[in-house]
Amino acid sequence: MARFLSAFVAVVFFAFPALAEKDPVNTSFIGSVAISGADPVAYFKEGKAIIGDSDYSYKWNGANWRFKSAENRDAFAKNPSAYAPQFGGYCAYAVSRGYTASIDPEAWSIVDGKLYLNYSESVRNLWSKDVPGNIAKGEANWPAVLKN
Repeated sequence: MARFLSAFVAVVFFAFPALAEKDPVNTSFIGSVAISGADPVAYFKEGKAIIGDSDYSYKWNGANWRFKSAENRDAFAKNPSAYAPQFGGYCAYAVSRGYTASIDPEAWSIVDGKLYLNYSESVRNLWSKDVPGNIAKGEANWPAVLKN
C-alpha cells in the first residue's frame, strides 16, 4: 500500500504542473524574473541586451523586471506595454508555431516599436525569414498557447 501511495503522489505531483496554465510572462524559476534579468528598456535605448540590477526592479504582470538604472525602471513603470516583450517574453518563433519556449536575452528584434525575443540566435534567424507572417501567426496563437 505504501508503494501505491507514493507512486500515486508522484504521478499527481508531476502531472499537475503539466496541466497548469503557463504564466502570462515568461520568468526564471528563481524569483520570477522576466527576460532572464535583462532590462527591457535598454533594448530600445541602447540597442542591446543589458542585465538589470535587482536594486532597480519593478513588479508588473506577475513578474519581477530588472533595470540597469532608476531612469529605465521609471520609464517602464510609466508605460510597461511600450517596453515589455511581445507574447509575454516567450520565444516569438515558438508562439508563431503554437507553443511556448524560453528565450536567450541576446536573441531579440524590435519590429514596429515592439520587442520580440527568441530561444536562440539561430531560432531568431528562422523567425526573421518571415517576420510579418510569424508575427501574425503569433498574434493568432496568443494567449491560447499558455493553455498548452
